[in-house]
Amino acid sequence: MNFDLTPQQRQELWSELFNHLESYYAHTSELPVSPELDREKIVALVEKYSLGEGTGPGQAIAHVVEGLSKYAVHTPHPMYYGLFNPRAAFPGILADAITAAFNPQMAAWSHNPFANEAENFLVRELGEKFGFPKEKIDGVFAGGGAEANLTAVLCALNRHFPEYANAGLAGIGKRPVMYCSAESHHSVIRAGRISGMGLDAVRPIPVDGRQRMQPELLSRQIEKDRAEGFYPFLAIATAGATGTGAIDPIPEIAGIAERHGLWLHVDAAYGGAVILDEEKKHLLKGIEKAHSITFDAHKWLSVPMGAGLFLTREPDILSRSFRITADYMPKEAQGLPVTDPFTHSIQWSRRFIGLKLYLSLLFFGWEGYGQAIKRQCRMGDLLKEELQKNGWKMYNDTELPIACFMDPGHEQTPGFARAVCDRVLESGKAWISVYPVSKLETLRACITNYATGEKEVLELVALLNACRKEYLM
Repeated sequence: MNFDLTPQQRQELWSELFNHLESYYAHTSELPVSPELDREKIVALVEKYSLGEGTGPGQAIAHVVEGLSKYAVHTPHPMYYGLFNPRAAFPGILADAITAAFNPQMAAWSHNPFANEAENFLVRELGEKFGFPKEKIDGVFAGGGAEANLTAVLCALNRHFPEYANAGLAGIGKRPVMYCSAESHHSVIRAGRISGMGLDAVRPIPVDGRQRMQPELLSRQIEKDRAEGFYPFLAIATAGATGTGAIDPIPEIAGIAERHGLWLHVDAAYGGAVILDEEKKHLLKGIEKAHSITFDAHKWLSVPMGAGLFLTREPDILSRSFRITADYMPKEAQGLPVTDPFTHSIQWSRRFIGLKLYLSLLFFGWEGYGQAIKRQCRMGDLLKEELQKNGWKMYNDTELPIACFMDPGHEQTPGFARAVCDRVLESGKAWISVYPVSKLETLRACITNYATGEKEVLELVALLNACRKEYLM
């Protein structure tokens, strides 16, 4: 089998694929947002062709595009109001194609110095935007926020327990505990398990009426744990909670972390993007005091999935946490003031994750992103205003474009929010979700799509009104 197609064959396939993708990209808004969830039909389509024999190239491409068009929640749709999966801007799509063609191996700096330095450049730029001292900025791209949060936990463990790298938890002779908001992303909780500490080592701190961690309860829990023989080592603040958009009081948490000698990590996977909006960046006041930050470009910067970032102002901690020697790895860069990424991160083999952000910035610049964030925040404000005009009540309190809302007359009606949500999804016209705020199930809508405008916001409110009316009939 000759895998190397002729130039003419490649050109024909590129052209065929482009036609399919352009049709999807240009007409996404005409598709139902939610798919039919019939597993038998889906499996039958997946298994339509024998993998032993294969099929023709054109037929194969059409088959995959058909499957993804029919059976996927279309997150690029302007009526998708979901979980931080925005429509990918075109430079990011091009970047993924470029990355696939060049297929750079990023583990060793010498194998792809341009790609590695492009990512280093982005690390420095973002570190400065978050207020880290220029000379201390370090970081690494990750598959997503979960990996970046796990990196933070491992770095904090290595900072507090130098013997952890070799002896593991069994060799440190202490019982480490970490703290996070009760509204933290569950990847923070899971990091406690993966690191070997276990779920019991993670202390979720109750939130206030605005769904923010309560600093006084954090301080009290730290003191209680110390008195009981535990070793507090890490506090994680959330900047843009997945459910409600809440931003924890970072300055107060930073003060407590400093007073008790804890590593402070800020999970700004979503909310960190407001640092690019001059009108909203004050919401992240105090983030510069963090030892490390999680940021996801794929959540609000409109790049394809899988573009997480771990940033730190502790320039030696990544090497201390992940450095290992391997005789078979390239040595061409020995003697140069560079770092091989495989000694600097959880990943070993890794793709050029940063290109989708780098190319997008070459197209639009930080200023362009700032304008996009500002516009989406305005659309979020419009959504909240229109909902309240139409008898819906807001149950979260955030300046970010996330609305958690309910009909106040049906707070005690079991299943009301879920029933309305199901009707919205079944219509195929929009995608929203249900999220509990202070134990009350609310409807949740979030705007991270640059294609979502006033027209779509008004259509969503009208759809919600219609689904509510249908439920009450």
